[in-house]
Amino acid sequence: MPEPTETTPDAPAGASSTPRRGGLAGLVDTVWHEIAKFGVIGALSFVIDLGGMNLLTHTVLEDKVTTARILSGVAATLFAWFGNRSWTFAHRRSRPVHHEVTLFFVVNGLALIISTLCLVISHYGLDFTSRLADNIATVIGIGLGTLFRFWTYRRFVFANEPMDEDTSPLANEREEPPAA
Repeated sequence: MPEPTETTPDAPAGASSTPRRGGLAGLVDTVWHEIAKFGVIGALSFVIDLGGMNLLTHTVLEDKVTTARILSGVAATLFAWFGNRSWTFAHRRSRPVHHEVTLFFVVNGLALIISTLCLVISHYGLDFTSRLADNIATVIGIGLGTLFRFWTYRRFVFANEPMDEDTSPLANEREEPPAA
């Protein structure tokens, strides 16, 4: 019986002999890689979001923190759409693009509302109006929105079975008869 890391004689020509794990270990590997990629895209989106908000509130939207927050959130969302679709969850794409993009922007709209509410409550409700307080409220809001987004991306947006059998965590899981 071949080891899970070996290529079998009946494997297609050019098949990779890289180690793949099935079952729970493969699922953990897949989730871990998705979290890492999501984190990279998220970190870059965070820079776009927070940097954009600060740029706007220090220049053309000095007295309009909510508008600046929404505009920077939209820019970060556009970046995140391309990054998550083409890299983080590329192996899960199996829906029509228009369906995926609609779900993605609905989810991100809800996450932007969560994030903006944190800023509105802090700035207008609690009267914490300094730039530091606005940034802290924005970071907290982005964090809450990010948790919401990761859960909903995996559960709803990119939820279909992986397109590529080679990237599925359960691709190599087969019932093999016990060795005699």
